[in-house]
Amino acid sequence: MSPKKSLISYSIFWNCGLILIGSFIQAIGFKALGEPQGFVPGGLFGISTLIYYKTGFSNTGLIYLVLNVPMFILGYIFISKRFLSYSFLSMLTLSLSFMVIDFQINLTDQLYAAVTFGVIVGAGAGIVLRSLGSNGGLDVVGVILNQRFNLGLGKFYFFFNCALFTFSFAALDNDLVIASMIAVFITSVTVDYCLSLFNQRKLALIISEKPQEIADQVMSHMKIGATFLPAIGAYHRKEKTVLMVVINNIQLKRLEEIVFTSDPYSMFIVENTFNVLGSTFSKRKIY
Repeated sequence: MSPKKSLISYSIFWNCGLILIGSFIQAIGFKALGEPQGFVPGGLFGISTLIYYKTGFSNTGLIYLVLNVPMFILGYIFISKRFLSYSFLSMLTLSLSFMVIDFQINLTDQLYAAVTFGVIVGAGAGIVLRSLGSNGGLDVVGVILNQRFNLGLGKFYFFFNCALFTFSFAALDNDLVIASMIAVFITSVTVDYCLSLFNQRKLALIISEKPQEIADQVMSHMKIGATFLPAIGAYHRKEKTVLMVVINNIQLKRLEEIVFTSDPYSMFIVENTFNVLGSTFSKRKIY
């Protein structure tokens, strides 16, 4: 990542833009599709929805706003003020947008509705998580537990949602709860896809008799770096040099052409690498 791009990703305008857009998209999914279908989302918004369904109290957005108060008190104590400010903006935008949105996405098939709900909410959440903040709610607690006790965010959400849906089975129609679980699963997959969409890289390992020639062409024609790794062949015990290159999907075919044009007998190994930090790639987020 160039210094200019790095500055943009840390700018207030960029982060607030991501948070406002992502939170509004989530609110559309929750209000226009989730509430009419009776879905129970995961996380703190799921608790807010369940309270609303069972008590009819006020508005889900307002309940979510109230439940976030203790979360942000904890965040103020244990996490940076910048992270907390961005997360507060997300929570506020989601709550207010949910209150003012007044239309529905009409889908009669419950399975189609669950998948569509998961894609919309997951896309919105993924956009927010590309900023230096979070979606508020349990994200704040999850970050605290991760920093202090090294508890993975995925494990935390898994156990929390297990408890939430166990209680939902006792309180709501079973078919509806299962549809909600499908929706939450689709949401998680979509979030992961959004986070890796622009960061996904390929790790290429090239075993050839002409590593220097290939490296020179990669650096001159593709304008990217490469690394030599010393290795020893297991059968002949012959020393070799393995060339390692990190590229994106678009560059993959071009690299393949350079490798086999230089040495038709090369071995070309490619692995998916979802996140590459440092050097000229993405910089580590500092909350």
